[in-house]
Amino acid sequence: MTRGELYRVYKPGGDLKQYRIFVVVSRQVLIDSKFSTVIGAPVFSNGEGLSTQVAVDLPEGMKHPSWIMCDNLVSLRKTDLTNYVGSLSSTKLLELNRALRMALDL
Repeated sequence: MTRGELYRVYKPGGDLKQYRIFVVVSRQVLIDSKFSTVIGAPVFSNGEGLSTQVAVDLPEGMKHPSWIMCDNLVSLRKTDLTNYVGSLSSTKLLELNRALRMALDL
């Protein structure tokens, strides 16, 4: 598992959908550690193009245009991240970093 990968998570806690796609945003050292969770940002099909949202589409493994919501970070168990969808390009990772900085006011 690496930072910027997208996974389909079934029955995410508190979500009404059967599954939701999340992008892993934790730093790689945490991902590689024995810690049982990572931080993820959910992907929604609707977005408004806010500075805290990143557009993703077919090149990232999505079936249709969608948005990574960096204002909505959650802790995910690594064991739930088994259904790989795709990965962000280096350009999209830069956009993700900018959106996370905006969302966290860094």
